[in-house]
Amino acid sequence: METIDLTLIWALIIAIGVFMYVLMDGFDLGVGILFPFAPGEEARDTMMNTVAPVWDGNETWLVLGGAGLLGAFPMVYSVLLPALYLPVLFMLVALIFRGVAFEFRFKAKQSKWLWDISFTVGSTLAAFTQGIILGAFIQGFEVQDGTYVGGMFDWLTPFSIMTGFGLVAGYALIGCAWIIMKTLGDVREWAYSIADRLLLITLLVVAVVSVWTPLMHEAIAERWFSLPNLFYFAPVPIVTAGIALLFYRALHQRNDFLPFFCALGLYILSYTGLAISLWPNVIQPDITLWEAASAPESQLFLLLGVLFTLPIILGYTTWTYWVFRGKVTKDSVGYH
Repeated sequence: METIDLTLIWALIIAIGVFMYVLMDGFDLGVGILFPFAPGEEARDTMMNTVAPVWDGNETWLVLGGAGLLGAFPMVYSVLLPALYLPVLFMLVALIFRGVAFEFRFKAKQSKWLWDISFTVGSTLAAFTQGIILGAFIQGFEVQDGTYVGGMFDWLTPFSIMTGFGLVAGYALIGCAWIIMKTLGDVREWAYSIADRLLLITLLVVAVVSVWTPLMHEAIAERWFSLPNLFYFAPVPIVTAGIALLFYRALHQRNDFLPFFCALGLYILSYTGLAISLWPNVIQPDITLWEAASAPESQLFLLLGVLFTLPIILGYTTWTYWVFRGKVTKDSVGYH
């Protein structure tokens, strides 16, 4: 029972870490995705300044999730890395180029256009590869005796490509909502003008994934559509539609804050729906959390460290967002 409890605790910690990363790095990746479409150089400066104080702290959650996965579920790590070596490599390279762009763009003069490209391509490629990884994770991996035995390109499928583009659209949506919440003037009005289209694209992707996923996995289809589970899942599409409608109305009422929280609601619904669909398997199609978990002694040792560091991360994150709350203007201090 102790092992089961520790495994569940670690599953919750990693799930929270991954969700926090997807949410927080999602909106600043979304800003980068939208970057080349902004209405001018001044608008791009303002957009970058909205995320300049927080972007590096956001990626702390990625480190927490990755380190926790290695320590608490080493089998998952040993399967995911060889199965997803190329998309993970591309994601890390993209994040590096994006981080370098933050440091050099405001200092460059003649080469500023190069760092604009680096910021945009790095953000878009990172989002796309994360979507690829998500799609491959849903599809599952060919595993024998705890070892990945599939090919190097098994992750490259129509489903994973679709989830890749879908996550780009989803990040762009929450990035757009962030820009609305954090800016004024022409930048804000431009973000309002594209938000409804991004919302529609994101909803279409969510619908396609929701239909495609049970078609790929009979076990997921049985979980969704068997009784009484069908009654439990039935409200989810209704709630999703309600949040989308609230998002749309907030756009037309020029409510600067509500669209971001509606986008957050859509993320929570999608994330929890995915978790419920795959539970208790941590590697599709049939490896459970408990089969992939490390020894209870290892989990307990690591948990003591996380219980110390997690409040620090939460406190630092909360303090940063509090200090840099409010609207960002063209005169705001950023990377200079």
